[in-house]
Amino acid sequence: MKSIQTTSYEIHFKDLAYKSLDIYLKKEKFSKIFLLVDENTHEHCLPHFLSQIRFYGTIEIIEIQSGEIHKTIETCMGVWRTLSELSADRKSLLINLGGGVVTDLGGFVASTFKRGIKFINVPTTLLAMVDASVGGKTGVDLDLSKNQIGTITFADMVLIDPRFLDTLPNNELRSGFAEMLKHGLIQDQKYWEQLRHLKQLTLNDLDELIHHSVAIKNNVVSKDPNEMGLRKILNFGHTLGHAIESYCLDNENIKTLLHGEAIAIGMILEGYLSSKICGLPITDLYGIKETFKTTYPNMFFDDDSKKQITDLMQSDKKNSHGKVKFVLLESIGKCQIDVEVENALINEAFDFYSK
Repeated sequence: MKSIQTTSYEIHFKDLAYKSLDIYLKKEKFSKIFLLVDENTHEHCLPHFLSQIRFYGTIEIIEIQSGEIHKTIETCMGVWRTLSELSADRKSLLINLGGGVVTDLGGFVASTFKRGIKFINVPTTLLAMVDASVGGKTGVDLDLSKNQIGTITFADMVLIDPRFLDTLPNNELRSGFAEMLKHGLIQDQKYWEQLRHLKQLTLNDLDELIHHSVAIKNNVVSKDPNEMGLRKILNFGHTLGHAIESYCLDNENIKTLLHGEAIAIGMILEGYLSSKICGLPITDLYGIKETFKTTYPNMFFDDDSKKQITDLMQSDKKNSHGKVKFVLLESIGKCQIDVEVENALINEAFDFYSK
């Protein structure tokens, strides 16, 4: 499968990924190589990864706890201290082997340790392959506010091996699939229709679909790497979706949603806002609702939960001048950015979701 060239690094797939990494390690001659994993990727992914690679020099494994709840500056402190204790220097390399938490946090750790060491992302979840590990965004959450602390720093390379997906439960695959559906909604109507009508997703299908999703995201990021304009469209469904995700994390009596599960709800809600404000055709709105409602868990929202979610949106990183900014759809494949929405309309969107 053909590699994808970004403005500053390459994304390699399958066997070519390991060949490219071998060439890179021979060339760079790192003083030490550190592998960042969580307890799940340590057990299920690390053995396969190590079997594919010849390392040159000293290797150390650093393990963090899995889950969004551990995507914090406190976890970073632990990794920074471990790097220091193991004598990491500016010629060290950090390889992030894991899902979005590992690649986001690991990239942030690398971009700040000794003012920056090189790092490579090896995503092991579908969500990380098509979204989190591509595009240079690194960072951690601040209390309940997602991705508030971070940098835009590009990895030296990204290695995508879909064989890691064999280790994932179905809900994790669905979570990543939500971001792929989003790519179709914001940029490619044909891709949206292809994905939403797939009867059963196989790993053979995924190879090409992952490649296409990564190409869509790379096309957007390459035109606006610092998210001053176009790149904001990648946040469709995320203004409300992130708030819902944070709300669930903070309420122990409510089942925690995976990122893609929360974003799926966010895309239905923001689809409704799109129809009311930007003229998204009603047939497309109901297509969005049907696609996500039949695939992802449903959630009940009462008046108290709506208020908490609305309050959480106030810390969304796209906001400016005290105003919440949405990305909305004019049509499938075409977006408007920086749209302001009245709270009354947001409440209507929740009512539409619940019907």
